[in-house]
Amino acid sequence: MRRTFSVRDRPETDTDARFCAMPAIGWGGTQVADAVRMKLRAASGFTLIELLIVVSIIGVLAAVAIPGVLRARMAANESSALASLRAINSGQVSYSSSCAYGGYAVDLADLSLAPGGANQGFISPDLNVNGVTKSGYIIGLAAETGAVPMGAAGLTCNVSANNPVGAYWANADPLTPNSTGTRFFATDTRGSMFWALGATIGNPIPAGTSAVQ
Repeated sequence: MRRTFSVRDRPETDTDARFCAMPAIGWGGTQVADAVRMKLRAASGFTLIELLIVVSIIGVLAAVAIPGVLRARMAANESSALASLRAINSGQVSYSSSCAYGGYAVDLADLSLAPGGANQGFISPDLNVNGVTKSGYIIGLAAETGAVPMGAAGLTCNVSANNPVGAYWANADPLTPNSTGTRFFATDTRGSMFWALGATIGNPIPAGTSAVQ
């Protein structure tokens, strides 16, 4: 038996229209209609409120995770900067003892230049020019302020472009402070590493500058 409707029973929505014409089988027509309505609603997808809740949860998770990712990246960049300065110190020791008669290079280009008959300079090719950017840090090399010349450039084993000097200073500054790194680093002829916040470490390295532990 099919249920009929008067004007007062006229369905108000498409969903109501779909179950209004369905026969009442077994249990009451109202129960069948309710069951169909629930099924249709379940198959209709997410509601706006549910979507807003999901977006809010994703926003909270991103707010928690992103700062941690940035801190990890800056820590990795700082480790790379220190490794670059250690490589400069090591290259300067070799350059001084075997190439420049006790003097030190004042430019990364001189330190990366290979001696005659060799294929490799005193530092890796990725540090071959002053101001090179590596892992979010700008690397540089210079004569320490007040250092005296130590012979002529033409007498060095790799015919350096600049005269060697008695002391050097090297630095690594973050390309974008507080984004690619937070600390500024420097080293000198002593071979120790120093760090500071907010600005490049002076040349020569000021007394009292914090040493990297």
